[in-house]
Amino acid sequence: MLPLPRLANAFILSAVALFSLSAQAEEARYNQISLRAEVSQEIAHDLMHVTLYSEAQHSDPAALAADITRTLNSALAQARGTKGVTVALGSRNSYPVYDEKGQQITAWRERGELRLESADFAALSKLTGNMLKDLKMGGMDFSIASPTRKIHEDALLKDAVAAFKARAQLVSAALGGSSYKLVSLSLNSGGFQPPMPMRMEAMKGAAMMDAATPEIEAGTSQVTVNADGVIEVQMP
Repeated sequence: MLPLPRLANAFILSAVALFSLSAQAEEARYNQISLRAEVSQEIAHDLMHVTLYSEAQHSDPAALAADITRTLNSALAQARGTKGVTVALGSRNSYPVYDEKGQQITAWRERGELRLESADFAALSKLTGNMLKDLKMGGMDFSIASPTRKIHEDALLKDAVAAFKARAQLVSAALGGSSYKLVSLSLNSGGFQPPMPMRMEAMKGAAMMDAATPEIEAGTSQVTVNADGVIEVQMP
């Protein structure tokens, strides 16, 4: 065990060391400024999504399920035969139908979905028109394919860094600094996809069932990259 004088000296040295570290930490935060730079670009959608569904009602739930399954399987086979179209089964659910008093089950209703996706808008539009003979349209929308988004985001990352550097230099000069040091920088990407405009000629009834190819407006989405960082202005 250390004698009391040495122990006191040790405490003093520790306190001095802690004070020195604290002072350095405060000094490191001196003249630090938080900045954000944002760049964005409108990118055309290159992927089309269509949801079709089969819906029916029957007093026998087993017969109903078999009927929906046959319809969906037939549609799957038709879709798989179209080059460039990806197909998958969507949600499927059934529920009872009650009498007017809401006490007795009088029938069952079931719905099953089929989801189609393709970069070939014309092929998917034609396929959709053909399949509407047996199925109903659940929805149509558009998006940016992942490889396309990555290409544009990579380019925007460079632009975001350049914009951040330009803003950092501007702020440093405005504060009377001679230069700046980069303390931290984070890059984040995102985007906003508004409801996609869709115009279809002869969308209703028989025109679609006659497999008329609709006119498609896929629209665009805004892809954004943010550069958030902290700089330390160096004063002359």
